[in-house]
Amino acid sequence: MDRYQTSLICLAGLAGLAIGCNPSREKKPNVLLIMTDDQGYGDIQAHGSPYVKTPALDRLFREGIRLADFHVDPCCSPTRSALLTGQYSSRVGVWHTIGGRSLLKAGIPTIADVFAENGYRTAIFGKWHLGENYPFRPNDRGFQEAVVLGGGAIGNNPDYWGNDYYDDTYKHNGKFQKYQGYCNAVWFNLARDFIRESGDQPFFCYIPTNVPHAPLIVDSVWSNPYRSMVSDRLANYYGMVSEFDDDLGKLLNDLDDWNLADKTILIYLSDNGPCPWFGGIIIDKDGFVVEGYSAGMRGAKIWGYENAHRVPCYIRWPAGGLTGGRDIDQLTAHMDLLPTLMDLCKLTYSQPLHLDGRSLAPLLLQTGGPWLERTLFVHNQRVDQPVKYKEYQVMTEQWRLVKRDKDELYDIEADPGQRHDVAALHPDLVKELRFRYEKWWDDISTDFNTPARIIIGSDHENPAILYAHDARRIEGQKIWKVVINREAIYQFEPELTPHEAAKKLPDRFTSAHLRVGDQSWKIELDPFNRKPLFRVKLHPGETDLQAWFQDQNSDRQFYANYLYLNRL
Repeated sequence: MDRYQTSLICLAGLAGLAIGCNPSREKKPNVLLIMTDDQGYGDIQAHGSPYVKTPALDRLFREGIRLADFHVDPCCSPTRSALLTGQYSSRVGVWHTIGGRSLLKAGIPTIADVFAENGYRTAIFGKWHLGENYPFRPNDRGFQEAVVLGGGAIGNNPDYWGNDYYDDTYKHNGKFQKYQGYCNAVWFNLARDFIRESGDQPFFCYIPTNVPHAPLIVDSVWSNPYRSMVSDRLANYYGMVSEFDDDLGKLLNDLDDWNLADKTILIYLSDNGPCPWFGGIIIDKDGFVVEGYSAGMRGAKIWGYENAHRVPCYIRWPAGGLTGGRDIDQLTAHMDLLPTLMDLCKLTYSQPLHLDGRSLAPLLLQTGGPWLERTLFVHNQRVDQPVKYKEYQVMTEQWRLVKRDKDELYDIEADPGQRHDVAALHPDLVKELRFRYEKWWDDISTDFNTPARIIIGSDHENPAILYAHDARRIEGQKIWKVVINREAIYQFEPELTPHEAAKKLPDRFTSAHLRVGDQSWKIELDPFNRKPLFRVKLHPGETDLQAWFQDQNSDRQFYANYLYLNRL
């Protein structure tokens, strides 16, 4: 089998280390996994930024182990799915951030499932972005405590109407609840409470904060120090990084005060590079920096090249010897963290796990075990159906094959800024790396045509709200791929805005429509009926679901942004 291909890996003997052994009787280490959103590798003072101040991250830089060649997907939902499953994101059904393509396939174990099965308390506080409905919510995927914003950013379609980063409403285990304070502080305060409440039980706490993702909203006390150095946009961005860093610093101090720092594996990373359109970097048409700092790397989030997917990753665990500010230069990735943590924490799981990542324990613990060179892959597939040869990058220790308009080849050791395309000088190497990509594609693409389906009418989520964010975009139509859980009468209420917005449908809408499979229903709208309610009998099984409004001024259909449903 080729080194870069995956296999069904049984736990016994993975990496020749602790996975598959009986769980230790000793108290297992706690795990704190912290991930920022759209923060670039260059946006840390210890990485050379001439702008942003990050004393807490600089402390982790000095105290932890640094994965110096660490890679993720070039945008957020794919990274999150790979991080949580140890698999390539497209293999688990996630290659976009909207359109039903950010739903992490049901039945695939997550890192939270693994930790929960091993007696850990599990929690997530922040941004989930892998599905809003059963069976895709964090509380369906191993997290016993979950407080998350809706969708991919505050203000997105699934987020609570009117959220603005301050005193917002988030979903607590699937139910909306109000919280006080700035969003990032909320996540860290909840994590602090969760850690204290865990007592002697080991915990796995995941804090995927939504900062510094756009919209760039932060108190001026954080952004004002940067306004004399950079544009207002970047000042706000750096202010969000500073606010995050301050909350991180408080948590690090708490771990010290509670005598938990030694006993806790703390991992920090970012989910992708900085956003070139609304975030912390401005680039020219060739991907080179115009404003901001990229530590010399080319590109940005989604856009491609190294700055799209190479991000910081620090791991600190004093009791396990993971300290001292040492660099690990080997090629590593987000999907390595699950098998690594299973090794470090001596975890087992009741079924075989299909892992694309490999345990980094030999590198972290310096056990002297074999470390074979590897080939890794990322691609940008912001489309409904993945397209072979679309914007991919093949990575080895020395080389980067970059496909944009054409194949480009860079010696990343000699040319880390990717300024000199040497594809013409190495045609055989280009051919070999493209062949590896093709083999990888064949391996991960076997299930692309099986949609992830929302289950409606289940006791796990009834009533429910379907969001346009998770509807498929197919030939101009928005379609929810669903499974009807049981035969019953179902009530559907389509809306353009959510109930909490208290807005009426526009007067120009003359009718509301519902389609389930090959059945269709219509309700005429008039000045006295602006709340269409459909009550229909449905039979169990897979089907497609649509809801829309007809505009009297045109033939255009306005698809519902929200569909409230209830099994009666």
